[in-house]
Amino acid sequence: MFSLQHLWARTSVFTVLLSPLALLFAALSGLRRLAYRRGWLASSNIGVPLIVVGNITAGGSGKTPLVIWLVNWLRARGLHPGVVSRGYGGTARGCVDVLPGSSATEVGDEPLLIRFKTDVPVVVGRDRVAAAIMLLANHPEVNVLVSDDGLQHYRLQRDIELAVVDAAAGLGNGWPLPAGPLREPRRRLHQVDAVIQVVRGGAQPRTDLPVSSWRADYTAGQVYRLHAPQALRLLDELPDRDWLAVTGIGRPQGFFDMLKTAGMRFRPRVYPDHYAFQPQDLPLDGAVVMTEKDAVKCAAFSGADWWAVQLDVAPEPGFIDWLSARIQQVHHSRKCRELNDAKI
Repeated sequence: MFSLQHLWARTSVFTVLLSPLALLFAALSGLRRLAYRRGWLASSNIGVPLIVVGNITAGGSGKTPLVIWLVNWLRARGLHPGVVSRGYGGTARGCVDVLPGSSATEVGDEPLLIRFKTDVPVVVGRDRVAAAIMLLANHPEVNVLVSDDGLQHYRLQRDIELAVVDAAAGLGNGWPLPAGPLREPRRRLHQVDAVIQVVRGGAQPRTDLPVSSWRADYTAGQVYRLHAPQALRLLDELPDRDWLAVTGIGRPQGFFDMLKTAGMRFRPRVYPDHYAFQPQDLPLDGAVVMTEKDAVKCAAFSGADWWAVQLDVAPEPGFIDWLSARIQQVHHSRKCRELNDAKI
């Protein structure tokens, strides 16, 4: 994925060679969207408000950290959120309830991280409708659902769509998969409720998007040893030594840029997105820093000096105000529909 991000950044010979496949992909995905829009394919209403956090590009745009922020924000407002996810990279078949002791190998690293960071119900499954039904059946207290990814999972009716764009990468060369990073055309951003630009390191918000957007700053936060996650320290309290910074995320440069911005000196090492780390991959007696997404896969065999870096997510205040008003509107609309249905 790391090399693909570079190839997708601009139009090249690679783009031209794959353009026939890209045009076929665009045509098929367009027909699928049309089928749902016209009602030829049915979508399902799960009975509670649903917020989808997704993107129109392949690769790590920063969806999962925003999901974690959103879920904790919803809890702070007195709501009882749950999360559904595809569980990409996991081996689970059907729908699986993610528990604190679940394995990332089974349920996927991102759902396990969401469960660890929010302590709310999380269910993974390729069929997000089935996952949502299972979650609500097992956790009847849940009154709002968040879908981690799923912008293109049209079988699941949604009340709010949030599209995340990485400010450094933008929409790449603007081509559909596999010649470029686009899962859907640029105009899809006109149809979502809000676009959030993730700003990491020294990146600046893009001005070439087809719609206006809100800004969310992602910065390196506190750190903890993998075998003692409750003992938090400031990043700048770590001693100056030969740090190995490793990551298996979609856009590793964003992590490295944040460490540089924090003034840390390190040697970078990149693994593929969702990489299943093994004990022999990293020096047991070395000084290692990694993302929390990587840490959930390494905690069981971590060395004494392996540290996870928390991510501080800070959406701009205007977005938070807009989101608060939008959620109130959704709840009001649903109550009105329920009253009308009861009268009928």
